[in-house]
Amino acid sequence: MPAQIINGNALSTQIRAEVAQRAAALTARGHQPGLAVILVGEDPASQVYVRNKVKACADNGLHSVFEKYDAALSEAELLARIDALNKDAAIHGILVQMPLPKHIDPHKVIEAIAPTKDVDGYSTLSAGELMTNAPGFRPCTPYGCMKLIESTGIDLRGKHAVVIGRSNTVGKPMALLLLQANATVTICHSATADIGFHTAQADIVVAAVGRRNVLTADMVKPGAIVIDVGINRNEENKLCGDVDFAPVAELASYITPVPGGVGPMTITMLLVNTIESAERVAAAA
Repeated sequence: MPAQIINGNALSTQIRAEVAQRAAALTARGHQPGLAVILVGEDPASQVYVRNKVKACADNGLHSVFEKYDAALSEAELLARIDALNKDAAIHGILVQMPLPKHIDPHKVIEAIAPTKDVDGYSTLSAGELMTNAPGFRPCTPYGCMKLIESTGIDLRGKHAVVIGRSNTVGKPMALLLLQANATVTICHSATADIGFHTAQADIVVAAVGRRNVLTADMVKPGAIVIDVGINRNEENKLCGDVDFAPVAELASYITPVPGGVGPMTITMLLVNTIESAERVAAAA
């Protein structure tokens, strides 16, 4: 039987409705959630991502501040602006869109964001909180992937999960979140001798390397859950993921499409993190 499609658009709509309710409740108490988004340079993809984030805030009751700067902006100027936003009580989350111009150190920028406003979950502190299972902000894409897996209703306890990719933004935090859900986790990467050997034993496969057809049908165990994080273009210039979708969908029990799977969830979890930040401030007031 072909896989059931995990509809990221539908799940995102459901979660955003909950976000809007929480935002309205906070605003009624004088704590409207606020997100600051900074874009440096003219990267076309970044401009689309930022526009979608700002629109998502407006659609769901969050206050947003969008600041766009020329690519010539100095690192010192950007850090000074982040410092000002750290001190702004109306801002509960700060997001600096990547990539940055080459003269700006992205690690220094991420670490400059106050830990209480690191809603992207990329800082060293956030990574440590995830590692130690402490409360904190989870990186938005892996967080969204977990919500997609949870929507299947399948208990991950004791299941074997394979993550293809070891990036700091997706692969590593994805593996840690799966561990927290009591899955047994294997991480595969470019130096793994036989990725298919591992994925063929997996109950859950998360493909997150940004390369087409990194997961093909001969690498998938029948009945597996397949989460496709990749964003690529095929020969017709249409969006596709890391998974050879049609053949894999004939074997899997659940699968995410591209587009319409993980993508919508990333911005949604950014909203969730911002709401959680605002709720903490409101609770402490």
